[in-house]
Amino acid sequence: MIPIVHHADYVAVAPPGSAYRWGKNGLVRDLLLESGAAIDWIEPDPMPRAWLEAVHDPAYVAEVVEARVPTEKERRIGFAVSETVARRSERVPGGTYAASLLALERGHAANSAGGSHHALADTGAGYCVFNDLAIAAVRLVEEGRAKSVLVVDCDVHQGDGTAALLAGRPGIATYSIHAEKNFPARKARSTLDVPLADGTGDIAYLEALAATLAPMVLQLAPDIILYQAGVDPHADDRLGRLALSSEGLDGRDRFVAGLARGSGIALATTLGGGYGDDLMEPARRHVRSILTVASVFGQG
Repeated sequence: MIPIVHHADYVAVAPPGSAYRWGKNGLVRDLLLESGAAIDWIEPDPMPRAWLEAVHDPAYVAEVVEARVPTEKERRIGFAVSETVARRSERVPGGTYAASLLALERGHAANSAGGSHHALADTGAGYCVFNDLAIAAVRLVEEGRAKSVLVVDCDVHQGDGTAALLAGRPGIATYSIHAEKNFPARKARSTLDVPLADGTGDIAYLEALAATLAPMVLQLAPDIILYQAGVDPHADDRLGRLALSSEGLDGRDRFVAGLARGSGIALATTLGGGYGDDLMEPARRHVRSILTVASVFGQG
């Protein structure tokens, strides 16, 4: 069975004019249910405030939890932080942490949300409120659940918030392969960044991934990889600048999963980016990604 962490708080009603009742996370849930895969659904607890504050500025945490984020920060995030969004923002990091614990036990687990890699210490950004990847990584190391954590970010946008929040933290490293000229304009410094030219396709992408990530994993030998499996490198993504096909994304996911499994490293996945005028398309890509990774681990 595929361990998938999910909670009703993840699911938002779709905006006016949408052809669907739910936003992307609700569509991902429904498509997983329709897939026929054997799934072990796990509900996460919200991330305790102390662990949010271990990564984010306590004043910003209070603004989010109490749903009083200033307008200028909401503008940077890209949406208003209502009480519903605040609950979701506490629950999603709890989901990535829960997926990490399950992965350490079972080899692989997926969070059906998360990958909020643009959130910074004192503000959210780029549709990200709290950085679930950074929060989970810090908690895993500080609790002694893992001696070494590697965040592998394959979103089309650089994981700038993750890089900034985790820089210099013992036992944690960050990797980002992304479109060089895409958001954010000002990049942070990951442990290893792999910037790619606009229009990079399947072959060049997979060659760059193999040439850079495999040696890093061999050198670091982490206990767990937190995989930001954004599907926005797809050629048809509305916010992407790369040109991967669906088969290219499959190859990416199989490579990361195979590298982890072959090295005896636990793998916890999150969704990350995926954008389109038709929400069903990125939702389908996310579900395909989850199922592809799970198949490498013999799940489902």
